[in-house]
Amino acid sequence: MGLLSNSASFVRYAVEGEIAANFWDFAAERIARRAFCDIDDTYDEYSIGWVSVLNMFDSGFELAPYTVGDYIVLAMRIDERKVSAAVLKKFCLKEEERLKKERQLPKLSRGQRLEIKENMQIMLMKKAVPVPVVYDLCWNISNNTVLFFSTNSKAQSALEDLFKETFELHLILEVPYLAAGHLLSAEQEDKLADLSPAIFI
Repeated sequence: MGLLSNSASFVRYAVEGEIAANFWDFAAERIARRAFCDIDDTYDEYSIGWVSVLNMFDSGFELAPYTVGDYIVLAMRIDERKVSAAVLKKFCLKEEERLKKERQLPKLSRGQRLEIKENMQIMLMKKAVPVPVVYDLCWNISNNTVLFFSTNSKAQSALEDLFKETFELHLILEVPYLAAGHLLSAEQEDKLADLSPAIFI
């Protein structure tokens, strides 16, 4: 569930690095550069980029701005073409049987089977429809934290890479201990060092 849902799961990141002096202009240029590009009319296997949280087809942010006060609110969209291993195997075996009958061969060489597999992969990939997934995020510029609305580790890894590529800043996942250190005062933060783990039975 995303940012605008009634309920949501999220992880918290700290943003590490120097923010540019002309940050808003910098952010606008970088977000436009890494806006999502559709691959429906291509044979590309993968595309990732930024879109509006209100509409996954709005990569130009014409329907809603991504700035809200001191916040940047974006959605990361990933489109990926996939061919299942079972489908690929089926078509490879079918083509192998066809060639053996056509050429009257008892068996195909390893090179021939690899060539068939490559050709079938390309053919099936061209027919595959890209599957889209969208993940929302909210970046609080004033305290340099990001809420990412997914607990999926693969999605988190994709976000960390895209965020670094877009803004030249690193995301550090904040486990509860680190989040507490970020939220507490300096006096209270010292007490964190004295904490020890406990097992509740």
